Amino acid sequence: MKSAALLSTLLVLLTSPPIDPQTPEASRAISLEKVGDLPGAEKAWRAVTTDNPRDAGAFASLGVVLSKEEKYPEAASAYRRALALNPHLSGIPLDWGLAEFKQGHFLEAIPPLKLAQRADPASEQVGILLGMANFGAGKFQDAIPYLQSAVVKSPDNLELRGVLAQSCLNAKQFDCALEQYRQILTANPDSAQAHMLLGEALDGLKLREQAISEFQAAEKAAPGEPNVHFGLGYLLWAKRQDADAAAEFQAELKNNPSHAQALTYLADVDIRMSHPEAAVPLLEKAIQIDPGLELAHLDLGILYADADRQNDALRELKVAAKLAPEDVNVHWRLGRLYRAMGKKEEAKAEFDKASGITKAADNALIDKMNGAHAQPVQAPQPAAAEK
Repeated sequence: MKSAALLSTLLVLLTSPPIDPQTPEASRAISLEKVGDLPGAEKAWRAVTTDNPRDAGAFASLGVVLSKEEKYPEAASAYRRALALNPHLSGIPLDWGLAEFKQGHFLEAIPPLKLAQRADPASEQVGILLGMANFGAGKFQDAIPYLQSAVVKSPDNLELRGVLAQSCLNAKQFDCALEQYRQILTANPDSAQAHMLLGEALDGLKLREQAISEFQAAEKAAPGEPNVHFGLGYLLWAKRQDADAAAEFQAELKNNPSHAQALTYLADVDIRMSHPEAAVPLLEKAIQIDPGLELAHLDLGILYADADRQNDALRELKVAAKLAPEDVNVHWRLGRLYRAMGKKEEAKAEFDKASGITKAADNALIDKMNGAHAQPVQAPQPAAAEK
């Protein structure tokens, strides 16, 4: 699902209640706002707040005008000041939450939105905003109950189901994700993204053959979809179907020659198939694109060690160990390299680390797919609102 496009469908913004004029200056500010002179209204409300620095309603009205002008940082500041002066102003917590939300300050939007929900627990809009704010902030577990409640009220809203499904997937609640993606595919069987994400959920449930089938369906529906070949290739790589995996990684690279993970896993397949000379340039290119790929540094370290380039190997394996300190293979390889270099104490330390690691590596596809994006989840962006 394209999260950035969802909010235009999901948000129905409320109109702030008017502030009753108490002074001629306030009356003039309201008149200017009504005729659409927002800069004039802003100037007038600023004058009111300067003359009456404890007038909560004036600060609230200034915030409304600033929001209409899309000056969201200043609007948020005005709303905060208004609520500090009068915590019981109706509608202002929601306005403040929206001002933070529209800046992409999802974490900062949550507290005022919770205040808005406390004032109006039945508000569907506030519930959706809380779900979206938690989603945008990466608090997927917290987003789920808000989004589940919203889906119950709007069962035909596929965009909303998509955000709920992504939240469940990223929270690794795979049964929840599975149900939502199946509902989406019932309504839209040709959704390549839904097939891919359903595949990730199935893989999380250790149903790898079914996951492969979903990625194949996605590939058939949209062979140019970003990451569709990489995801299928990774599943095949995990089953050690190396030739088929290589073909998928190559297809992904045809669509996107700078796909660092596809380069890395294609190189890993080359190593498995005893083609180290083909793997080295792929790994070096992958690291240039994304220096944070542990497998690329590990494989490159192994290949450098095999080529008797010990200093280069040590550099790469140290980087791999820093990126993935719980990877037993990294410490074992470092131990072997130190031993070959005659550094017995360092070798023993690495072998001791390897023997002390009991946590199994998490090879869930979702982690690899998240790593294939510049950002794991694109945060939702709200549509511009008339207040």
